[in-house]
Amino acid sequence: MSVSLDDRLAALRTLRAAGGDNIPAALATEADAVLTRASRRRELSPGSTVVGVFGATGSGKSSLVNALVGAEVARTHVRRPTTSQALAVTWDAEGAVDLLDWLEVRERVVRDELLDPRARQLVLLDLPDFDSIEAGNRAIAERLAAQVDALIWVVDPQKYADDVLHAQFITPHARHSEVTLIVLNQVDLLAPGDVPKVVASLKQIVDRDGIPKATVLPASARTGHGLLAVRKAIGDLAAARSVRDARLAADVAALADRLDSPGIVGRIDSRARAHLLEEVGVAAGADVVARAVAGSYRKRSAQATGWPVVSWIARVRADPLTRLGLGARRTSGDPSVHRSSLPPPNAAAKAKASIAVREFADTAAAGLTETWRSTLRSDAEAALATLPEALDLAIARTQLPARGSWWWAIFAILQWLVVLAGLVGAGWLLAAALLPRIGMPAPEIPQVEGWAVPTLLIVGAVLAGILLGLLGGVLGAITAASRRRKARKRLLVEIEKVVSEKVVAPLDAGLTRAREFAAALKVAAS
Repeated sequence: MSVSLDDRLAALRTLRAAGGDNIPAALATEADAVLTRASRRRELSPGSTVVGVFGATGSGKSSLVNALVGAEVARTHVRRPTTSQALAVTWDAEGAVDLLDWLEVRERVVRDELLDPRARQLVLLDLPDFDSIEAGNRAIAERLAAQVDALIWVVDPQKYADDVLHAQFITPHARHSEVTLIVLNQVDLLAPGDVPKVVASLKQIVDRDGIPKATVLPASARTGHGLLAVRKAIGDLAAARSVRDARLAADVAALADRLDSPGIVGRIDSRARAHLLEEVGVAAGADVVARAVAGSYRKRSAQATGWPVVSWIARVRADPLTRLGLGARRTSGDPSVHRSSLPPPNAAAKAKASIAVREFADTAAAGLTETWRSTLRSDAEAALATLPEALDLAIARTQLPARGSWWWAIFAILQWLVVLAGLVGAGWLLAAALLPRIGMPAPEIPQVEGWAVPTLLIVGAVLAGILLGLLGGVLGAITAASRRRKARKRLLVEIEKVVSEKVVAPLDAGLTRAREFAAALKVAAS
Protein backbone atom coordinates (compact mmCIF):
# COMPACT_ATOMS: atom_id res chain seq x y z
CA MET A 1 0.00 0.00 0.00
CA SER A 2 1.46 3.36 -1.05
CA VAL A 3 1.61 6.09 1.55
CA SER A 4 1.00 9.66 0.39
CA LEU A 5 2.84 12.69 1.68
CA ASP A 6 -0.36 13.87 3.36
CA ASP A 7 -0.53 10.55 5.21
CA ARG A 8 3.08 10.88 6.33
CA LEU A 9 2.67 14.45 7.52
CA ALA A 10 -0.51 13.51 9.38
CA ALA A 11 1.42 10.63 10.96
CA LEU A 12 4.20 13.01 12.00
CA ARG A 13 1.67 15.33 13.63
CA THR A 14 0.27 12.34 15.49
CA LEU A 15 3.77 11.39 16.60
CA ARG A 16 4.29 14.85 18.04
CA ALA A 17 0.93 14.89 19.79
CA ALA A 18 1.04 11.33 21.12
CA GLY A 19 4.76 11.23 21.86
CA GLY A 20 4.86 14.20 24.21
CA ASP A 21 7.85 14.04 26.53
CA ASN A 22 8.72 10.56 25.24
CA ILE A 23 10.29 12.24 22.20
CA PRO A 24 13.73 13.73 22.90
CA ALA A 25 13.64 17.53 22.82
CA ALA A 26 16.00 17.76 19.85
CA LEU A 27 13.89 15.38 17.75
CA ALA A 28 10.69 17.14 18.80
CA THR A 29 12.14 20.44 17.61
CA GLU A 30 13.24 18.81 14.37
CA ALA A 31 9.78 17.32 13.84
CA ASP A 32 8.21 20.75 14.25
CA ALA A 33 10.71 22.13 11.76
CA VAL A 34 9.90 19.40 9.23
CA LEU A 35 6.17 20.09 9.53
CA THR A 36 6.70 23.83 9.15
CA ARG A 37 9.10 23.37 6.24
CA ALA A 38 6.77 20.96 4.45
CA SER A 39 3.81 23.27 4.82
CA ARG A 40 5.75 26.27 3.53
CA ARG A 41 7.42 24.43 0.64
CA ARG A 42 4.09 23.10 -0.61
CA GLU A 43 2.72 26.63 -0.68
CA LEU A 44 5.64 28.14 -2.62
CA SER A 45 6.12 27.55 -6.38
CA PRO A 46 4.67 24.03 -6.37
CA GLY A 47 5.74 23.59 -10.02
CA SER A 48 9.39 24.44 -9.38
CA THR A 49 12.12 21.91 -8.60
CA VAL A 50 15.05 23.08 -6.48
CA VAL A 51 18.23 21.10 -7.06
CA GLY A 52 21.16 21.81 -4.76
CA VAL A 53 24.74 21.14 -5.86
CA PHE A 54 26.89 20.21 -2.86
CA GLY A 55 30.56 19.38 -2.67
CA ALA A 56 33.76 19.58 -0.71
CA THR A 57 36.50 22.12 -1.32
CA GLY A 58 38.32 21.33 -4.56
CA SER A 59 35.66 19.02 -5.97
CA GLY A 60 35.00 21.41 -8.88
CA LYS A 61 31.41 22.00 -7.88
CA SER A 62 31.11 25.56 -9.16
CA SER A 63 32.96 24.67 -12.36
CA LEU A 64 30.47 21.86 -12.90
CA VAL A 65 27.56 24.30 -12.47
CA ASN A 66 29.13 26.63 -15.06
CA ALA A 67 29.62 23.74 -17.47
CA LEU A 68 26.05 22.51 -17.02
CA VAL A 69 24.57 25.97 -17.51
CA GLY A 70 26.95 26.88 -20.34
CA ALA A 71 28.08 30.17 -18.84
CA GLU A 72 30.35 31.52 -16.12
CA VAL A 73 27.49 32.07 -13.69
CA ALA A 74 29.48 30.77 -10.72
CA ARG A 75 32.76 32.64 -10.39
CA THR A 76 35.67 30.24 -9.99
CA HIS A 77 39.37 30.09 -9.23
CA VAL A 78 41.01 33.39 -8.27
CA ARG A 79 37.88 35.55 -8.33
CA ARG A 80 35.91 33.07 -6.23
CA PRO A 81 38.26 30.50 -4.67
CA THR A 82 35.51 29.29 -2.34
CA THR A 83 31.77 29.64 -2.60
CA SER A 84 30.71 31.74 0.38
CA GLN A 85 27.10 32.38 -0.63
CA ALA A 86 24.46 30.27 -2.30
CA LEU A 87 23.90 31.13 -5.96
CA ALA A 88 20.63 30.38 -7.74
CA VAL A 89 20.37 29.80 -11.47
CA THR A 90 16.77 30.00 -12.69
CA TRP A 91 14.95 29.92 -16.01
CA ASP A 92 11.73 31.37 -14.58
CA ALA A 93 12.49 34.90 -13.35
CA GLU A 94 9.19 35.58 -11.62
CA GLY A 95 7.98 32.14 -10.64
CA ALA A 96 10.80 31.38 -8.23
CA VAL A 97 11.06 34.76 -6.43
CA ASP A 98 9.07 33.84 -3.32
CA LEU A 99 10.67 30.42 -3.21
CA LEU A 100 14.18 31.86 -3.29
CA ASP A 101 13.24 34.45 -0.66
CA TRP A 102 12.16 31.59 1.60
CA LEU A 103 15.42 29.78 0.84
CA GLU A 104 17.27 33.02 1.69
CA VAL A 105 19.25 32.88 -1.54
CA ARG A 106 20.14 36.44 -2.52
CA GLU A 107 22.52 35.84 -5.47
CA ARG A 108 20.44 34.97 -8.52
CA VAL A 109 21.14 34.49 -12.22
CA VAL A 110 18.36 34.17 -14.78
CA ARG A 111 19.14 32.17 -17.93
CA ASP A 112 17.27 31.88 -21.20
CA GLU A 113 18.88 28.77 -22.65
CA LEU A 114 17.40 25.75 -20.90
CA LEU A 115 19.70 23.24 -19.26
CA ASP A 116 17.21 20.57 -20.41
CA PRO A 117 13.99 20.97 -22.46
CA ARG A 118 11.98 19.73 -19.45
CA ALA A 119 13.67 22.02 -16.91
CA ARG A 120 11.97 25.39 -17.46
CA GLN A 121 10.97 25.61 -13.79
CA LEU A 122 14.30 24.33 -12.52
CA VAL A 123 16.13 26.19 -9.76
CA LEU A 124 19.80 25.14 -9.63
CA LEU A 125 21.70 26.12 -6.49
CA ASP A 126 25.48 26.31 -6.23
CA LEU A 127 26.11 25.89 -2.49
CA PRO A 128 29.08 26.80 -0.27
CA ASP A 129 31.54 24.00 0.41
CA PHE A 130 30.14 21.80 3.18
CA ASP A 131 33.64 21.20 4.56
CA SER A 132 34.52 24.88 4.63
CA ILE A 133 36.59 26.12 7.56
CA GLU A 134 34.15 29.03 7.71
CA ALA A 135 31.33 28.01 10.07
CA GLY A 136 28.92 30.33 8.28
CA ASN A 137 29.52 28.66 4.92
CA ARG A 138 28.98 25.21 6.35
CA ALA A 139 25.80 26.39 8.11
CA ILE A 140 24.37 27.65 4.80
CA ALA A 141 25.11 24.31 3.11
CA GLU A 142 23.56 22.33 5.96
CA ARG A 143 20.45 24.53 6.05
CA LEU A 144 19.83 24.31 2.33
CA ALA A 145 20.54 20.57 2.29
CA ALA A 146 17.41 20.31 4.42
CA GLN A 147 15.35 22.55 2.12
CA VAL A 148 16.14 21.67 -1.50
CA ASP A 149 14.01 19.20 -3.42
CA ALA A 150 16.91 17.18 -4.83
CA LEU A 151 20.60 16.85 -3.99
CA ILE A 152 23.64 16.51 -6.24
CA TRP A 153 26.79 15.45 -4.40
CA VAL A 154 29.91 16.37 -6.39
CA VAL A 155 33.03 14.34 -5.53
CA ASP A 156 36.45 14.15 -7.10
CA PRO A 157 38.74 11.16 -7.80
CA GLN A 158 41.09 12.10 -4.98
CA LYS A 159 38.54 12.31 -2.14
CA TYR A 160 35.53 10.33 -3.39
CA ALA A 161 36.04 7.68 -0.67
CA ASP A 162 36.68 10.13 2.18
CA ASP A 163 35.07 8.77 5.37
CA VAL A 164 34.11 12.23 6.64
CA LEU A 165 32.38 13.03 3.35
CA HIS A 166 30.24 9.90 3.48
CA ALA A 167 29.67 9.58 7.25
CA GLN A 168 28.84 13.22 7.98
CA PHE A 169 27.17 14.38 4.78
CA ILE A 170 25.96 11.67 2.42
CA THR A 171 24.87 8.91 4.84
CA PRO A 172 22.58 11.20 6.92
CA HIS A 173 20.61 11.73 3.68
CA ALA A 174 20.29 8.02 2.94
CA ARG A 175 16.49 8.26 3.00
CA HIS A 176 16.71 10.72 0.09
CA SER A 177 18.22 8.31 -2.41
CA GLU A 178 15.35 8.76 -4.87
CA VAL A 179 16.17 12.46 -5.19
CA THR A 180 19.96 12.15 -5.06
CA LEU A 181 22.61 12.22 -7.79
CA ILE A 182 26.28 11.44 -7.18
CA VAL A 183 28.58 13.07 -9.75
CA LEU A 184 32.19 11.93 -9.96
CA ASN A 185 33.72 15.12 -11.36
CA GLN A 186 37.20 15.64 -12.78
CA VAL A 187 37.33 12.20 -14.42
CA ASP A 188 39.67 13.78 -16.95
CA LEU A 189 42.35 13.38 -14.26
CA LEU A 190 41.95 9.59 -14.52
CA ALA A 191 43.19 7.28 -17.21
CA PRO A 192 40.25 6.32 -19.46
CA GLY A 193 40.49 2.71 -18.37
CA ASP A 194 40.30 3.65 -14.70
CA VAL A 195 37.06 5.63 -14.92
CA PRO A 196 34.70 2.58 -14.85
CA LYS A 197 36.67 1.13 -11.93
CA VAL A 198 36.46 4.30 -9.87
CA VAL A 199 32.74 4.69 -10.70
CA ALA A 200 32.13 1.07 -9.59
CA SER A 201 34.09 1.68 -6.41
CA LEU A 202 32.09 4.84 -5.70
CA LYS A 203 28.85 2.95 -6.37
CA GLN A 204 29.84 0.31 -3.82
CA ILE A 205 30.56 2.99 -1.23
CA VAL A 206 27.24 4.71 -1.96
CA ASP A 207 25.44 1.39 -1.56
CA ARG A 208 27.21 0.95 1.75
CA ASP A 209 26.02 4.46 2.72
CA GLY A 210 22.48 3.13 2.42
CA ILE A 211 21.43 4.92 -0.79
CA PRO A 212 21.48 2.18 -3.44
CA LYS A 213 18.91 4.03 -5.57
CA ALA A 214 21.16 7.06 -5.98
CA THR A 215 22.46 7.50 -9.52
CA VAL A 216 26.28 7.72 -9.91
CA LEU A 217 27.49 9.59 -12.99
CA PRO A 218 31.07 10.36 -14.18
CA ALA A 219 31.67 13.83 -15.58
CA SER A 220 34.31 16.40 -16.33
CA ALA A 221 33.52 20.11 -16.15
CA ARG A 222 36.77 20.83 -18.07
CA THR A 223 36.32 18.46 -21.02
CA GLY A 224 32.52 18.17 -21.04
CA HIS A 225 32.64 14.40 -20.58
CA GLY A 226 29.34 13.10 -19.15
CA LEU A 227 27.62 16.49 -19.00
CA LEU A 228 24.77 15.38 -21.27
CA ALA A 229 24.00 12.50 -18.92
CA VAL A 230 24.09 14.83 -15.91
CA ARG A 231 21.79 17.33 -17.66
CA LYS A 232 19.39 14.54 -18.56
CA ALA A 233 19.37 13.27 -14.97
CA ILE A 234 18.62 16.80 -13.74
CA GLY A 235 15.92 17.10 -16.40
CA ASP A 236 14.41 13.86 -15.15
CA LEU A 237 14.24 15.34 -11.67
CA ALA A 238 12.70 18.57 -12.93
CA ALA A 239 10.15 16.69 -15.04
CA ALA A 240 9.08 14.45 -12.19
CA ARG A 241 6.41 16.45 -10.34
CA SER A 242 6.74 14.09 -7.41
CA VAL A 243 10.32 15.15 -6.55
CA ARG A 244 9.26 17.79 -4.06
CA ASP A 245 6.88 15.40 -2.29
CA ALA A 246 9.46 12.62 -2.43
CA ARG A 247 11.97 14.88 -0.70
CA LEU A 248 9.50 15.88 2.02
CA ALA A 249 8.38 12.28 2.46
CA ALA A 250 12.02 11.27 2.87
CA ASP A 251 12.44 13.99 5.52
CA VAL A 252 9.55 12.50 7.49
CA ALA A 253 10.86 8.96 7.04
CA ALA A 254 14.39 9.93 8.05
CA LEU A 255 13.09 11.54 11.22
CA ALA A 256 10.85 8.56 11.96
CA ASP A 257 13.89 6.28 11.67
CA ARG A 258 15.41 8.08 14.64
CA LEU A 259 12.32 7.74 16.84
CA ASP A 260 12.11 4.72 19.10
CA SER A 261 9.10 2.46 18.96
CA PRO A 262 7.06 2.38 22.19
CA GLY A 263 7.29 -1.41 22.16
CA ILE A 264 4.43 -3.86 22.42
CA VAL A 265 1.35 -1.93 23.49
CA GLY A 266 -1.10 -3.99 25.52
CA ARG A 267 -4.51 -3.24 26.98
CA ILE A 268 -5.88 -2.88 30.49
CA ASP A 269 -6.31 -6.38 31.91
CA SER A 270 -9.71 -6.97 33.54
CA ARG A 271 -8.25 -9.22 36.24
CA ALA A 272 -5.58 -6.65 37.08
CA ARG A 273 -8.29 -4.00 37.24
CA ALA A 274 -10.43 -6.13 39.57
CA HIS A 275 -7.41 -6.76 41.81
CA LEU A 276 -6.63 -3.03 41.88
CA LEU A 277 -10.22 -2.21 42.89
CA GLU A 278 -10.19 -4.78 45.66
CA GLU A 279 -6.87 -3.61 47.09
CA VAL A 280 -7.73 0.10 46.90
CA GLY A 281 -11.19 -0.57 48.31
CA VAL A 282 -9.75 -2.29 51.36
CA ALA A 283 -7.14 0.44 51.81
CA ALA A 284 -9.81 3.14 51.51
CA GLY A 285 -11.85 1.60 54.34
CA ALA A 286 -14.66 -0.10 52.46
CA ASP A 287 -14.61 -3.03 54.88
CA VAL A 288 -14.55 -0.69 57.88
CA VAL A 289 -17.61 1.19 56.65
CA ALA A 290 -19.41 -2.02 55.65
CA ARG A 291 -18.84 -3.42 59.15
CA ALA A 292 -20.10 -0.14 60.60
CA VAL A 293 -23.27 -0.48 58.51
CA ALA A 294 -23.81 -3.97 59.92
CA GLY A 295 -23.03 -2.81 63.48
CA SER A 296 -25.37 0.15 63.16
CA TYR A 297 -28.15 -2.09 61.91
CA ARG A 298 -27.66 -4.59 64.75
CA LYS A 299 -27.71 -1.77 67.31
CA ARG A 300 -30.91 -0.23 66.00
CA SER A 301 -32.46 -3.64 65.51
CA ALA A 302 -31.75 -4.51 69.15
CA GLN A 303 -33.33 -1.23 70.22
CA ALA A 304 -36.44 -1.85 68.14
CA THR A 305 -36.98 -5.58 68.70
CA GLY A 306 -35.32 -6.32 72.02
CA TRP A 307 -37.10 -6.83 75.34
CA PRO A 308 -38.05 -3.26 76.35
CA VAL A 309 -36.92 -3.91 79.91
CA VAL A 310 -33.28 -4.21 78.79
CA SER A 311 -33.27 -2.86 75.21
CA TRP A 312 -32.56 0.65 76.46
CA ILE A 313 -29.02 -0.52 77.16
CA ALA A 314 -28.43 -0.65 73.36
CA ARG A 315 -29.21 3.07 73.18
CA VAL A 316 -26.21 3.84 75.37
CA ARG A 317 -23.78 2.49 72.78
CA ALA A 318 -22.65 4.92 70.05
CA ASP A 319 -23.85 4.20 66.55
CA PRO A 320 -20.84 2.97 64.48
CA LEU A 321 -21.98 4.88 61.37
CA THR A 322 -22.53 8.10 63.29
CA ARG A 323 -19.07 7.74 64.77
CA LEU A 324 -17.69 7.66 61.19
CA GLY A 325 -19.74 10.69 60.17
CA LEU A 326 -21.87 8.52 57.88
CA GLY A 327 -25.05 8.24 59.88
CA ALA A 328 -28.46 9.56 58.99
CA ARG A 329 -27.52 13.04 60.28
CA ARG A 330 -24.48 14.15 58.38
CA THR A 331 -22.61 17.39 58.84
CA SER A 332 -23.37 18.50 55.27
CA GLY A 333 -26.23 17.78 52.96
CA ASP A 334 -24.09 18.01 49.85
CA PRO A 335 -22.39 14.65 49.19
CA SER A 336 -19.91 16.30 46.81
CA VAL A 337 -18.31 18.27 49.66
CA HIS A 338 -19.09 16.05 52.62
CA ARG A 339 -16.21 14.31 54.33
CA SER A 340 -16.36 11.19 56.40
CA SER A 341 -14.83 10.87 59.85
CA LEU A 342 -12.85 7.83 58.83
CA PRO A 343 -9.40 7.85 60.37
CA PRO A 344 -6.68 8.67 57.82
CA PRO A 345 -5.10 5.60 56.24
CA ASN A 346 -2.28 4.21 58.30
CA ALA A 347 1.11 3.35 56.85
CA ALA A 348 0.02 -0.19 56.00
CA ALA A 349 -3.09 0.99 54.15
CA LYS A 350 -1.11 3.61 52.23
CA ALA A 351 1.48 1.03 51.27
CA LYS A 352 -1.25 -1.36 50.18
CA ALA A 353 -2.82 1.24 47.88
CA SER A 354 0.55 2.39 46.54
CA ILE A 355 1.70 -1.13 45.76
CA ALA A 356 -1.61 -1.95 44.07
CA VAL A 357 -1.50 1.15 41.86
CA ARG A 358 2.15 0.63 40.91
CA GLU A 359 1.62 -3.05 40.16
CA PHE A 360 -1.36 -2.13 38.00
CA ALA A 361 0.75 0.43 36.11
CA ASP A 362 3.56 -2.09 35.62
CA THR A 363 1.10 -4.69 34.33
CA ALA A 364 -0.43 -2.19 31.90
CA ALA A 365 3.02 -1.13 30.66
CA ALA A 366 4.47 -4.64 30.50
CA GLY A 367 5.39 -4.60 26.80
CA LEU A 368 6.48 -0.98 26.53
CA THR A 369 9.99 0.37 26.34
CA GLU A 370 11.51 1.87 29.47
CA THR A 371 10.77 5.44 28.38
CA TRP A 372 7.07 4.77 27.89
CA ARG A 373 6.89 2.62 31.04
CA SER A 374 8.37 5.51 32.97
CA THR A 375 5.64 7.81 31.65
CA LEU A 376 2.92 5.44 32.83
CA ARG A 377 4.61 5.11 36.22
CA SER A 378 4.61 8.90 36.51
CA ASP A 379 0.89 8.92 35.72
CA ALA A 380 0.36 6.36 38.46
CA GLU A 381 2.36 8.43 40.96
CA ALA A 382 0.29 11.49 40.09
CA ALA A 383 -2.88 9.47 40.70
CA LEU A 384 -1.67 8.39 44.15
CA ALA A 385 -1.39 12.03 45.23
CA THR A 386 -5.10 12.75 44.64
CA LEU A 387 -6.52 9.33 45.46
CA PRO A 388 -7.09 9.57 49.27
CA GLU A 389 -9.32 12.67 49.15
CA ALA A 390 -11.27 11.39 46.16
CA LEU A 391 -11.83 8.02 47.88
CA ASP A 392 -13.07 9.72 51.05
CA LEU A 393 -15.57 11.71 48.99
CA ALA A 394 -16.65 8.53 47.22
CA ILE A 395 -17.35 6.82 50.56
CA ALA A 396 -19.16 9.89 51.89
CA ARG A 397 -21.49 10.11 48.88
CA THR A 398 -22.35 6.40 48.85
CA GLN A 399 -26.00 5.71 49.65
CA LEU A 400 -25.57 3.19 52.43
CA PRO A 401 -28.35 0.70 53.30
CA ALA A 402 -29.01 2.22 56.75
CA ARG A 403 -32.80 2.13 56.90
CA GLY A 404 -34.67 -0.11 59.32
CA SER A 405 -36.70 -3.23 58.44
CA TRP A 406 -40.45 -3.60 58.22
CA TRP A 407 -40.51 -6.46 60.72
CA TRP A 408 -39.11 -4.26 63.47
CA ALA A 409 -42.59 -2.78 63.99
CA ILE A 410 -44.14 -6.23 64.39
CA PHE A 411 -41.56 -7.25 66.95
CA ALA A 412 -41.95 -3.93 68.78
CA ILE A 413 -45.75 -4.39 69.01
CA LEU A 414 -45.35 -7.98 70.20
CA GLN A 415 -42.76 -6.94 72.77
CA TRP A 416 -45.00 -4.24 74.17
CA LEU A 417 -47.95 -6.66 74.24
CA VAL A 418 -45.75 -9.07 76.17
CA VAL A 419 -44.73 -6.29 78.56
CA LEU A 420 -48.39 -5.34 78.97
CA ALA A 421 -49.25 -8.95 79.74
CA GLY A 422 -46.49 -9.07 82.36
CA LEU A 423 -47.74 -5.82 83.87
CA VAL A 424 -51.26 -7.20 83.99
CA GLY A 425 -50.04 -10.30 85.82
CA ALA A 426 -47.98 -8.23 88.26
CA GLY A 427 -50.87 -5.82 88.87
CA TRP A 428 -53.21 -8.74 89.44
CA LEU A 429 -50.96 -10.19 92.09
CA LEU A 430 -50.45 -6.81 93.75
CA ALA A 431 -54.18 -6.21 93.82
CA ALA A 432 -54.75 -9.60 95.41
CA ALA A 433 -52.17 -8.77 98.08
CA LEU A 434 -53.02 -5.13 98.83
CA LEU A 435 -56.77 -4.68 98.39
CA PRO A 436 -57.75 -6.80 101.43
CA ARG A 437 -55.55 -4.55 103.61
CA ILE A 438 -57.71 -1.55 102.80
CA GLY A 439 -60.95 -3.40 103.24
CA MET A 440 -61.62 -4.18 99.68
CA PRO A 441 -62.25 -7.67 98.31
CA ALA A 442 -59.29 -9.33 96.63
CA PRO A 443 -59.72 -10.28 93.00
CA GLU A 444 -60.11 -13.94 92.29
CA ILE A 445 -56.92 -15.61 91.11
CA PRO A 446 -57.69 -18.56 88.85
CA GLN A 447 -55.23 -21.37 88.41
CA VAL A 448 -54.22 -23.54 85.51
CA GLU A 449 -52.65 -26.87 86.35
CA GLY A 450 -51.86 -25.55 89.82
CA TRP A 451 -50.25 -22.35 88.48
CA ALA A 452 -51.78 -18.94 89.24
CA VAL A 453 -52.76 -17.20 86.04
CA PRO A 454 -51.08 -13.86 87.03
CA THR A 455 -47.86 -15.77 87.71
CA LEU A 456 -48.15 -17.48 84.35
CA LEU A 457 -48.65 -14.07 82.72
CA ILE A 458 -45.50 -12.72 84.36
CA VAL A 459 -43.37 -15.77 83.59
CA GLY A 460 -44.77 -16.04 80.11
CA ALA A 461 -44.12 -12.35 79.46
CA VAL A 462 -40.48 -12.67 80.57
CA LEU A 463 -39.90 -15.81 78.52
CA ALA A 464 -41.74 -14.43 75.48
CA GLY A 465 -39.78 -11.16 75.68
CA ILE A 466 -36.49 -13.03 75.86
CA LEU A 467 -37.47 -15.35 73.02
CA LEU A 468 -38.64 -12.43 70.86
CA GLY A 469 -35.38 -10.64 71.64
CA LEU A 470 -33.32 -13.68 70.70
CA LEU A 471 -35.31 -14.21 67.50
CA GLY A 472 -34.99 -10.51 66.65
CA GLY A 473 -31.25 -10.76 67.31
CA VAL A 474 -30.90 -13.72 64.93
CA LEU A 475 -32.95 -12.01 62.23
CA GLY A 476 -31.01 -8.78 62.88
CA ALA A 477 -27.66 -10.58 62.52
CA ILE A 478 -28.74 -12.22 59.26
CA THR A 479 -30.05 -8.94 57.87
CA ALA A 480 -26.97 -7.06 59.12
CA ALA A 481 -24.72 -9.47 57.23
CA SER A 482 -26.78 -8.88 54.11
CA ARG A 483 -26.57 -5.12 54.65
CA ARG A 484 -22.83 -5.42 55.11
CA ARG A 485 -22.45 -7.17 51.75
CA LYS A 486 -24.76 -4.68 50.05
CA ALA A 487 -22.92 -1.72 51.59
CA ARG A 488 -19.56 -3.08 50.50
CA LYS A 489 -20.85 -3.59 46.99
CA ARG A 490 -22.18 -0.02 46.82
CA LEU A 491 -18.97 1.36 48.24
CA LEU A 492 -16.91 -0.52 45.67
CA VAL A 493 -19.12 0.87 42.90
CA GLU A 494 -18.30 4.42 44.01
CA ILE A 495 -14.66 3.57 44.64
CA GLU A 496 -14.44 2.03 41.17
CA LYS A 497 -15.56 5.36 39.68
CA VAL A 498 -12.67 7.08 41.45
CA VAL A 499 -10.18 4.36 40.49
CA SER A 500 -11.37 4.51 36.88
CA GLU A 501 -11.06 8.30 36.75
CA LYS A 502 -7.85 8.75 38.72
CA VAL A 503 -5.86 5.62 37.83
CA VAL A 504 -7.31 3.55 34.99
CA ALA A 505 -8.27 6.41 32.65
CA PRO A 506 -4.84 8.14 32.67
CA LEU A 507 -3.04 4.83 32.15
CA ASP A 508 -5.45 3.79 29.43
CA ALA A 509 -4.95 7.19 27.77
CA GLY A 510 -1.19 6.60 27.97
CA LEU A 511 -1.58 3.22 26.28
CA THR A 512 -3.80 4.78 23.64
CA ARG A 513 -1.15 7.41 22.95
CA ALA A 514 1.48 4.67 22.69
CA ARG A 515 -0.76 2.73 20.31
CA GLU A 516 -1.34 5.83 18.17
CA PHE A 517 2.38 6.57 18.25
CA ALA A 518 3.27 3.06 17.08
CA ALA A 519 0.73 3.20 14.24
CA ALA A 520 1.86 6.67 13.16
CA LEU A 521 5.52 5.64 13.33
CA LYS A 522 4.79 2.75 10.99
CA VAL A 523 3.16 5.10 8.46
CA ALA A 524 5.83 7.81 8.77
CA ALA A 525 8.74 5.40 8.35
CA SER A 526 7.22 3.17 5.68
